[in-house]
Amino acid sequence: MRPPLNPLTDPFGERLAPRHRRSLHLLGALFRFESNSVRLLRLVEQAFAGLPRHRLGARTPRLRVRLQLAPSQPRKSAAEPPPLKTWSGPGFLCGAMDRSNLAIIVPAQGSALVVISRDMLRHAYHARYELIEFAVYVLASRAQGLVPLHAAAVGHHGRAVLLMGDSGAGKSTIALHSLLQGLAMVSEDAVFVAPEQLLATGIASFLHLRSGALRLLQRHESAGRMRASPIIRRRSGAEKREVDLRRTGYRLAPAALRIKAVIFLSRRTASDDRLLIPVAARALARRLVVHQPYAATQHGWHRFEKKLAGVRAFELRRGTHPRVAVAALCDLLALPERRARRA
Repeated sequence: MRPPLNPLTDPFGERLAPRHRRSLHLLGALFRFESNSVRLLRLVEQAFAGLPRHRLGARTPRLRVRLQLAPSQPRKSAAEPPPLKTWSGPGFLCGAMDRSNLAIIVPAQGSALVVISRDMLRHAYHARYELIEFAVYVLASRAQGLVPLHAAAVGHHGRAVLLMGDSGAGKSTIALHSLLQGLAMVSEDAVFVAPEQLLATGIASFLHLRSGALRLLQRHESAGRMRASPIIRRRSGAEKREVDLRRTGYRLAPAALRIKAVIFLSRRTASDDRLLIPVAARALARRLVVHQPYAATQHGWHRFEKKLAGVRAFELRRGTHPRVAVAALCDLLALPERRARRA
């Protein structure tokens, strides 16, 4: 047995070789995860395993994430861990909950360090979503020059529609009924776009649904499985069913999809049969900045905005049922409605 390293000669633990490794193709890159803990790699598997490989170019970048399980730290018990706070420095970005739960991303080196304490494993959702997924998303977008959008995307045969709207506007509901009618999921909440080609990629592991969205399914065969999905609690206090799409038989986009249209979800009810209201190019530019304030500050934004000028944009108003809205999206994707499965 190798003797333990002396903290005086290796104060940063640089010589501690990780015992566990896992490689996954995500967001156009090959991620190598290394860890001293099987439990942390299980969180990686839960978040990312079983997804289709998306390519964004001829070359696949290689990115590295080190996951370090740290000892528990004494602190007051709480229903949930403290919220993530973010900082930056020369060449790095950091998100931290406390001194033992943090993520440091160095895009120029294609690497990230995620430290998670043993007591944080009691809050597996927060550890996965706010630390591991945070590190992967930021590293993938910054290292590859992708535009990170707070949006959903669904599509068919290489084409996608972007769905944008505030929280509660219905992105997840439209995404659900798109799946039920045969469209493929790119992502429910975070879409990453290669601006030059307008290729959209994402992580399609989960769909997060409020109870009201499940009531619309009535007696659909999927309803029972979705109601049996675990409940997660957002920082806002909203509780949602976390439906694992990899286990439901629905279609996940097999490749990155080219953006065909941009859809802004509206809370307004359609006054007639016209659910899709065209948005002019100038109005599209203004709406994009309003809906994507973070993405609008990123390096590839101007190229993305210029490319989108040639893409159709619409406001989608509410109809009698979400499947009516999905039928309109199918028309945009040139998908014959007869080929879509009814909800």
